[in-house]
Amino acid sequence: MGTDRFGNSFAPSLPYARGTILASTADDYRKLERAYALIRQHGAEHVFVFTGLEHALPMEPEDLKFADDELAPALWGDRLRTLALGHLGGSPERHDVVVTNRLTGATLATFLTLVKPGDTVIGVSASFSHPSVQRAAAHTGARFVDTAGLDQFTRALEGETRPTLVALTRLAVTYELLPADAISTIVKLAHDRGATVYVDDAGGARVARAISDHPRALELGVDLGGTGLDKYGTIGPRFGLLAGEKVLVGKIRATIFEFGLEARPMCYAAVVRTLERYNPRRVQELVAATKQVAAELRLILGAKLHETPTTAQILADDLLEIAMKRGGVMRPTCVPYEAAAAFCMLLLQHHGVLTVHFVGMPPGTANILFKFIPPETLQKFGGAARFAKAVDDVLTRLGEYVSEPAKLSALLFGEA
Repeated sequence: MGTDRFGNSFAPSLPYARGTILASTADDYRKLERAYALIRQHGAEHVFVFTGLEHALPMEPEDLKFADDELAPALWGDRLRTLALGHLGGSPERHDVVVTNRLTGATLATFLTLVKPGDTVIGVSASFSHPSVQRAAAHTGARFVDTAGLDQFTRALEGETRPTLVALTRLAVTYELLPADAISTIVKLAHDRGATVYVDDAGGARVARAISDHPRALELGVDLGGTGLDKYGTIGPRFGLLAGEKVLVGKIRATIFEFGLEARPMCYAAVVRTLERYNPRRVQELVAATKQVAAELRLILGAKLHETPTTAQILADDLLEIAMKRGGVMRPTCVPYEAAAAFCMLLLQHHGVLTVHFVGMPPGTANILFKFIPPETLQKFGGAARFAKAVDDVLTRLGEYVSEPAKLSALLFGEA
């Protein structure tokens, strides 16, 4: 349990504090419904999707003829397996693949299958494990030890008799990347202690390779690897791919089907299409457009802009401080997460910009992420300078809300 800069304690399994307005996932959903209402008001054709994610259904008209849960796997299953193993660096002799409703479903099924109450799971990333990993550990009754980097992982491992599972995240929620040599050492140390290694490779499966020349997921020597098909170079659907050792995947597949975590097989053609169309150059284009936006935001935010090799961010604590300063507010009446939600709602309301904040429920971070921006969307909006100007405008507007809980609640929920 950590605290933010304002002394608010983080909520369980989340890297930020909840306040009195967005106190639960149910409140997050109410907020999402307000965002949907604003999209309807704008008209979907006038909304600019800057989530950094692709949630399309890339099927050809002829694919729809056999979009059936029984026929599609027979027609597309072999092609899907071949493409998925190629994408993740597996071999058909040793590895297998299963498609889940989301990557979160793959993670949960992995824990449900491999972890028993009282087992120890060690998470390792450059910063902290995704809330979906932490929630899966909690749901299975595991003892979860989260670590940042090789040194922390090594120390944690030394204190454990025999960890059951190591959940490795290559590209963290903060968009910091674990170095390839550190990953190799982590995998070896884990295997030496008898642990199974699962890599939560949501965006890392493509970003790490396209930007930093890392190996593919299963080439890291891990037992299991999962990625999302809506992230950074793939264009949807929002499914998860889980691949790994055949015996393990077979056991996890059974759990996936028993708990209804599988992707609808009628959409297998869409999985095939997105894998066929993937090109690492697209990842590089998305990062280049993001860097254009970062350069313009830097002119406005200065040192308050936080950058990683692939993203530009406004940390939630900084966001609240900026809004307080612009609004002349001495003492906030909301937490940084609520300020971030309000920022994104104002950006949607006044500029038609849809951010990644409205994708996760609850979001994996309270920080404002500008990431993997499609250059064609940026051009349609009017370019990087106009985007930065919109951000500047909304920061000023936000200053009017952070001192009035009733006004903030009305903004987030659409209530009078």
